Amino acid sequence: MQSFFKKPYIIVLLVLIIDQALKIWVKTHMMLGEEFSVIGDWFMIHFIENNGMAFGMELAGKFGKVILSVFRIVAVIGIGYYLYQLTLKKAPTGLIVSISLVLAGALGNIIDSAFYGLIFNDSYPQVATMFPPEGGYAPFLHGKVVDMFYFPLIEGNFPQWFPFWGGDRFVFFRPVFNVADSAITIGIVLILIFQRKYFK
Repeated sequence: MQSFFKKPYIIVLLVLIIDQALKIWVKTHMMLGEEFSVIGDWFMIHFIENNGMAFGMELAGKFGKVILSVFRIVAVIGIGYYLYQLTLKKAPTGLIVSISLVLAGALGNIIDSAFYGLIFNDSYPQVATMFPPEGGYAPFLHGKVVDMFYFPLIEGNFPQWFPFWGGDRFVFFRPVFNVADSAITIGIVLILIFQRKYFK
């Protein structure tokens, strides 16, 4: 089992397959904004798209979108090279797994940004078609990232006396995310937790 995790390309490939298979299913079966329950009212598949970073954060405008896409590509190249060096140096298995998850997540969202605009039409007001005859909804590097996991665990209103948000509606956990976002988050959290073990 340990030798399996020493092969980072297997981890990256598995995460990418799961991430892209789910995103493509959502794009070709759901309309933007549509949702359905997986477990009660606290685990939903809720289809949204975003122009930016993990968990729906964004950089404004088309220029910001290109900057973000180029930054992602450069970052992936750097992470990939770092991962290659780690495998040569026989780094701890946990560190290799963590970096592999970050790399896989970054690649998963890059695929959306780079190619989804070319291979899909709009997801509203209809369910998107893959490789539509009229072409996609955006040029290269201007695609939108598909998100679908939504966990509205707690919903309610802030008390009236609460500073700034008194009386406002709140949802915990509000961000909608995908498999790629999860892989990045898990990889980073593992590094933070085990940093003393990984970086002796």
